[in-house]
Amino acid sequence: MAGEITTIQSISGKEIAVYDANYDNSQMDQEGFLEVLLTSFQYQDPFETQDISKFIDNTVKLHELEIMNAFEESVEGLNNNNTLFLTATNLIGKEVLYQGEKSYVEGGETHIEFQLPKEADVATLYLYDSEGRVVAERSFTDLVPNQRYTFDLEDETVADGYYRVSVVAKKETTPVEATIYSTARVDGIEKDGADIVALIDDAKVPVSEIMKIGG
Repeated sequence: MAGEITTIQSISGKEIAVYDANYDNSQMDQEGFLEVLLTSFQYQDPFETQDISKFIDNTVKLHELEIMNAFEESVEGLNNNNTLFLTATNLIGKEVLYQGEKSYVEGGETHIEFQLPKEADVATLYLYDSEGRVVAERSFTDLVPNQRYTFDLEDETVADGYYRVSVVAKKETTPVEATIYSTARVDGIEKDGADIVALIDDAKVPVSEIMKIGG
């Protein structure tokens, strides 16, 4: 394989490290570089001395190119991240469908979706208020894997605000976990380390988990 380091034996029986001809000098560490340099001095033909300065110059140039490429990649990544951040700020104040279990009710309405990884005989979706009381529920039967099931609340007696969503699904007596997608209003956008997150109620939701914007 190109780039591997092997050894050969000299006439005296001493092992000499040999770098493959295709080895990328820019990936060589300091110890390896010095070994190659000293070996070149030690075993060069005294009647045809090598131009060691050219070897050093080329290696330094390769390292400079590697550093420059790394810098350019960092700048490009920073620019991309800033562009994504500025784009994400357009979500502020909008309703979105995101992967999460808190749904926002306004005017007695909210939209919720869920799906299961495998089939289930029955699944019941519950909507709880802050006191843990069920304010709405709906049952689904004969559910199939990876299909989106929807629940649209239309009840003006339910006050505006966030409500917790729960889906209890079973295949015979075996529970089946559900992935829930709820409606929320984006209060703000911020950077959380390398991630860009939407501020939803008291949670930080990665923008990548937002599935839909608007109604």
